[in-house]
Amino acid sequence: MTSRERLLTAIHNDTPDRVPVGPFDLGRLPRDSAIARDLIRITDPFIQCGLGGDPVWGQNCPTERIQDGRDRITIVRTPLGDMRSVWRSTDVASATVEYFCSTPEDAEKWLSIPYTPPEPDLADFYRVKQEIGEEGLVLAGMGDAICLPASLYSPEDFCLLWLDAPDVMRRLVQTAANRINAYIERACSLGMDAFRIVGGEYASVQLGPRAFQELVVEPDRELCDIMRRHGAVAYYHNHGPVTRFYDQFVDIGMHALDPMEAPPWGDCNLEEAKQKLGGKVCLVGNLDDMEIMESLEWSEIEPVASERLLQAGPDGFVLGGTASGTYGEHAAQMFMKLVPLAEALASRWN
Repeated sequence: MTSRERLLTAIHNDTPDRVPVGPFDLGRLPRDSAIARDLIRITDPFIQCGLGGDPVWGQNCPTERIQDGRDRITIVRTPLGDMRSVWRSTDVASATVEYFCSTPEDAEKWLSIPYTPPEPDLADFYRVKQEIGEEGLVLAGMGDAICLPASLYSPEDFCLLWLDAPDVMRRLVQTAANRINAYIERACSLGMDAFRIVGGEYASVQLGPRAFQELVVEPDRELCDIMRRHGAVAYYHNHGPVTRFYDQFVDIGMHALDPMEAPPWGDCNLEEAKQKLGGKVCLVGNLDDMEIMESLEWSEIEPVASERLLQAGPDGFVLGGTASGTYGEHAAQMFMKLVPLAEALASRWN
């Protein structure tokens, strides 16, 4: 099998010739480096590309950007007044220090912005697919509807919005979902055939099961239905503790779920997850990119990886990392060493 065939077989809960070893993208590796080329050739990577437009904000949004020292200020003009955010960079890190919204009333400003839907641009998707060929699976990265309020508000104000003004939260999420669904329907009709959906953890980690059901499961079920109807892959990302959400993940209708984090970073027991989700959702990950793959030597990684393969293989499982996008050369070398291990176990299963 090619890597793409191997990944698609696992994603559809069938049994490939061996369990795929699927690092997520290339981490910090330069794309044109020899080690990146080796990683793509030897493993079965997921490669992310741009979606090709912003379906939530749309196009022609009246925006002004100002650089003030280390602050990048964004001002959005709305019929109800300006919205402002500030992104600050230091020698150590960069982060948003001022958000567009802080009160429930601020949401009305965003909702008042005239919306012009963008036309999907598949140029990056097809460029990366051409570059990768059969040596991996290209996924168009996208946020789901809950990403809208989670990006408009600070983490604290996001949580308070759900407590104090749940109808405002629902309205923001539904508006975003309607726009996303129309955009993805169009993108699928033009040939985009695999997506990686992020955002669910905003509810599962910060808000809890009731919010996850209302703000994630219900809108994302329709999103995944659109993808499935067009024969596209719905690959889902959800960091943090996931055990109590297994039934809801199945209800969403995703094909695959990453990163299935083991303790202490998450709560996933891979054997239990396989018993609960096997045949319904392909499991991806379980080896932490930084704490295991980047930090440990092969003698320490091998027994952990062997255990994971035995717990979740040979069908519906991709052995990978935690989709951090931060791993370097050491982890890349370790990912490549996982391939002979997966091959050896495949011969035992066969």
